[in-house]
Amino acid sequence: MVLARCASWLWVASLLGPSAAAAGPSVPAELRPFVPHGAQVVAHEAGDLNGDGRPDALLVTEAPGDDGDGPRRLTLLVRGPNGTLQVAQHSDKVVLCRACGGALGDPFAGLTLQRQGFTVAHHGGSAWRWSTSARFAYSRIDRAWQLVAVEERSFHAAESEKAQVQRHRPPKDFGKIDLADFDPERYLGVGPR
Repeated sequence: MVLARCASWLWVASLLGPSAAAAGPSVPAELRPFVPHGAQVVAHEAGDLNGDGRPDALLVTEAPGDDGDGPRRLTLLVRGPNGTLQVAQHSDKVVLCRACGGALGDPFAGLTLQRQGFTVAHHGGSAWRWSTSARFAYSRIDRAWQLVAVEERSFHAAESEKAQVQRHRPPKDFGKIDLADFDPERYLGVGPR
């Protein structure tokens, strides 16, 4: 029965074309135009990301057929006064690749929306485990989403109670870094203060 449902869904998806099939049935119709042709949707969330009272969206996509080490794109979409979504910012570095998590597999742990911002979380490793979360908030002055906090944790699986935690915030640890310019490998000491 389940196999028959899967087969019928695949048949319907093939009729809709590659973008519709790659986007999957759970992706809202208004987000589908922002999914690159053939790309797969990894995650999407909706909420007010800039404080204007209108629902905006975050969309994470990856190229089809990569071997897991290809970039993933986070696209931030804002809803204009006419009610349609428009691309505000994007980043090809903020969401780590599928193969970047080590033995634990795909490190992407999800998106969490907060008032006028969001957090991107990852975890991975093997015996030594790690996690990171990068939080971005909307700047009304710069009309952009900027890095406001990073938390990094690491611990050995046999001693998880001995986790080492580092928290980084501007302006002490880094300057002004827009979402589009954020590089998780190189952000400490970066950006104008």
